[in-house]
Amino acid sequence: MQSLIKIVFWLCTPLVVIAWWNSDNFVPHPAIPVQLTADPAQKKLKAPRFKASYNDVDYAVVPKYEYEMYGMVVSFRYHDGDRMLHKLWNDHLNVADVCVVWGSNAVVVDLNAFDFYNGQFTCNFSTTDRVAWTRFSPRNISNNHLLSDDPTMRDRITDLSVGDIIRVRGKLAWYGQVGRQDHQMRKTSVTRDDVGNGACETIYVDDFEVIGSMPNQWRSIFKMALAGSLISAAIWVFGVGTGRFGHRYG
Repeated sequence: MQSLIKIVFWLCTPLVVIAWWNSDNFVPHPAIPVQLTADPAQKKLKAPRFKASYNDVDYAVVPKYEYEMYGMVVSFRYHDGDRMLHKLWNDHLNVADVCVVWGSNAVVVDLNAFDFYNGQFTCNFSTTDRVAWTRFSPRNISNNHLLSDDPTMRDRITDLSVGDIIRVRGKLAWYGQVGRQDHQMRKTSVTRDDVGNGACETIYVDDFEVIGSMPNQWRSIFKMALAGSLISAAIWVFGVGTGRFGHRYG
């Protein structure tokens, strides 16, 4: 029995690492919604600023455009208002930064040729593949600062995986703590043609949903291998179920 447990452990443990490494590999979706092939839709909005409150902080939100976006998630970062720059700014309203692609970037480009990652308020991407770089459109990617004081929306936003297809509906907006002047607020991009600092979309979220998940089998393998590794390690170390039981009467 102990020999079998050891075999399971040594098979599962390296598989955990391999599966984790490949868990965010992009694989074809069984169905790509037609909306993912189009640019985000926005419409000029004339609406007064309003107040949003979270974690005992009041924020002024200045809506600029109605906005609806379909995108495939390539990276994301959840924010903790008690750490780093968000703590410095006392910013608890910004739930996460979510970097997405659409159009040809989501349908044609080999996304596995790229490295995507989010900083505190940026999305970064690079590749060593010249062909992939040539095919990649810089106007079909965006980093989105997602704002919400609605617990339901916040929970949805913080349940993401790379490769998810998401739909976000809300308002491109400026925001800052109540009492701040407009020039002190965090702004939003209003075009898909800009790059660099200031090119991120700041969205006050009215609705958020995941409409498709990437069928990456490595994620299932990771869960099974991790369970096998932990259980076999516990049995190996503590001898659960491997001892000999009996009584002697005399």
